[in-house]
Amino acid sequence: MSTYTATLGGHRHRFASLARLLAAASPERSGDRLAGLAAASAQERVAARWALAEVPLTRFLAEPVIPYEDDDVTRLIVDTHDPVAFAPVAGLTVGEFREWLLSEAADPAALAALAPGLTPEMAAAVSKLMGNADLVAVARKVRVVTAFRSTIGLPGRIATRLQPNHPTDDPAGVAAALLDGLLLGSGDAVIGINPATDSPAAVHALLDLLDGVITRYAIPTQSCVLCHVTTSVDLMERGAPVDLVFQSIAGTQAANASFGVTLSLLDEAYEAARSLGRGTVGDNAMYFETGQGSALSAGAHHGVDQQTVEARAYAVARRYDPLLVNTVVGFIGPEYLYDGRQILRAALEDHFCGKLLGLPMGLDICYTNHADADDDDIATMLTMLGVAGASFVICTPGGDDIMLNYQSASYHDALYLREVLGLRPAPEFEAWLGTIGLLDESGGIREIGGAHPLTAIGRELAA
Repeated sequence: MSTYTATLGGHRHRFASLARLLAAASPERSGDRLAGLAAASAQERVAARWALAEVPLTRFLAEPVIPYEDDDVTRLIVDTHDPVAFAPVAGLTVGEFREWLLSEAADPAALAALAPGLTPEMAAAVSKLMGNADLVAVARKVRVVTAFRSTIGLPGRIATRLQPNHPTDDPAGVAAALLDGLLLGSGDAVIGINPATDSPAAVHALLDLLDGVITRYAIPTQSCVLCHVTTSVDLMERGAPVDLVFQSIAGTQAANASFGVTLSLLDEAYEAARSLGRGTVGDNAMYFETGQGSALSAGAHHGVDQQTVEARAYAVARRYDPLLVNTVVGFIGPEYLYDGRQILRAALEDHFCGKLLGLPMGLDICYTNHADADDDDIATMLTMLGVAGASFVICTPGGDDIMLNYQSASYHDALYLREVLGLRPAPEFEAWLGTIGLLDESGGIREIGGAHPLTAIGRELAA
């Protein structure tokens, strides 16, 4: 294991391992401070970045931050690395890689070809040398297009997850939130419910509810009830209308075990979902959520900083060609991301690293009620991620999830983003909005006066 050094102001700083160097180079965040991994001072952080800039990218292949024999995510990263794709940047240091990413040579085609050759640690390392504007500029150039019944990630478009959660999974409550979202042009990425219970019967009922609405109104989108992957596998065997298989994932074997997940279990779910053939314009059938701090909260981070561990989760996700991946960036709480500034930085890092590694990245731009953040932070994050080319964002009624008790973006926020940045919904969903009379002459959402065919959703479900 190598020692890394840098001299700053006459003082020589030493970092005992690559993992320690990455942690010390990270921007300040409460989770790393809680874990005893953060730089001791601003001077040490600058010295770590100085040293990190000189590290060859090949070093990350020679020195895994978690040993190969101890962790199946490390083995996945090493065993699936594509040396041919890596070749164009194989001779660069982390600092030189940053300069290349910001150059005209790193165009969308070059970045797409490079993705299989990058490891998560390389992506995390270069992000630590980049300012927020750098993260936006590079992520904006990356194009990752996926499809199921709608096409996600096309240039000039941003999709939304319509999240009609309810504390008791009451059909009338779900219907009200669902109708609200559809009338405001939301739902082209997925209509996704976090169930109040993981019981197969309750999840099956929600799946039937969503499938009935999608079928009845010919909506070109996909549904997902965000239950545990084992519940999805069980329900697929029973013939339930499962579109997307969901699972929360993390960047270490031990953290995934805390979620009750193994790679072999995800393999089984992936094959089962694809075998159903429920997609119409594509077959990307997996949906993953991640978030900085999950491995630390489970005591499963192996002394690696939370952003690097988060990037490792993206290696798990890309194994399964998902339709959607999102970081629930502020959901775990201020113990890991203390305030709006730290949440914004984490959002930009996660989006950048996921896109660089070839994933269709979206975000739940959110905060818990005990964090030092507010709705203005939501607006700032939403705007910056829209400029950065996020594939989708999560939207809740009024920006307030009444089941999970946290603050997120609203359906109206998505309309703001599309208007100010000139973005549009997924093409299939946009055409459907026009067919049902929800688009005005300029392509915006029309205000509905009186009855509209969609309003029957509430009456039908109540009946």
